[in-house]
Amino acid sequence: MRTRAKRATALGLGLGVALAGSAAQAGSAAQPGQTIGLPTGAQLPVGLYFVNLSSFGVRDTAPASSDSNVNLPTLALATPWTVLGARVQFFFTQPVAAASPRGGSYQSGIGQPLLAGQLAWDLGNDFGVSYLFGGYLPIDTRFLTQEASLSHRFAASYTGNGFNLTANLLYGTFLNERSPFGVLYPDYLNLDLTATKRFGKFEIGPVAFGSTDLPTAVAGYRRQGQIAVGALVGYNFGPVNLQAYVTRDVIERNYGGYETRGWLRAIVPLYQDKKDVAPNRTLVTREQGG
Repeated sequence: MRTRAKRATALGLGLGVALAGSAAQAGSAAQPGQTIGLPTGAQLPVGLYFVNLSSFGVRDTAPASSDSNVNLPTLALATPWTVLGARVQFFFTQPVAAASPRGGSYQSGIGQPLLAGQLAWDLGNDFGVSYLFGGYLPIDTRFLTQEASLSHRFAASYTGNGFNLTANLLYGTFLNERSPFGVLYPDYLNLDLTATKRFGKFEIGPVAFGSTDLPTAVAGYRRQGQIAVGALVGYNFGPVNLQAYVTRDVIERNYGGYETRGWLRAIVPLYQDKKDVAPNRTLVTREQGG
């Protein structure tokens, strides 16, 4: 039992080391940068969507780099229901990840599932805002974070004239400050920024994200944070919309090194209300698609 516990602890800390560079600290429950490219402040057309985001990152830690792959398959349901004038939308995400901390052997496992609901308001003139509330469920796989946490997300989007100008602020709070193995879970803020323009079926533009731990009462705790910038290119194939972007840290604090990460997203409408979206549009806004 003691050997199994040690192995579980090592597995649980693996991606934390790869992403954060420290076995004593854990990063955000929500991967920083994961909502880049999505107009999260806008209403989805009524329907059911499958969205998968896969990313591979290399962090310049010493004596060897730390590599990680994170996959975030998501089901998104946009209902015809409204509350306080906002469209009601639901999301379910089941993370799957693998990591090689500082050149070590790869470890892999599933992460905490996210269950969330969102209210999205159409303010007119192609402006929209939304509020998402959800929770990362506790999990005992000892991989990634494992303690339950709440997620609040506040987004604003402009999607007129082929633009996607979006800011999405993610605020997370853990219900327990430490895991059973002593890993500290600080509350966190993430900010994902998108500024893309569509040209026919193509989409291109700059992106950025930042993340920071919030202060804790733990003496000697070294807060982590980062700012990364990059560029996004997308293409609408009709049944599938693909987006790819690359980001690079320009500022990092207590992660052990700068990270370069490549991202690939596929958006697949499983069902859409044809009365709520123009023909052949697969992006997740009602007015914009191409």
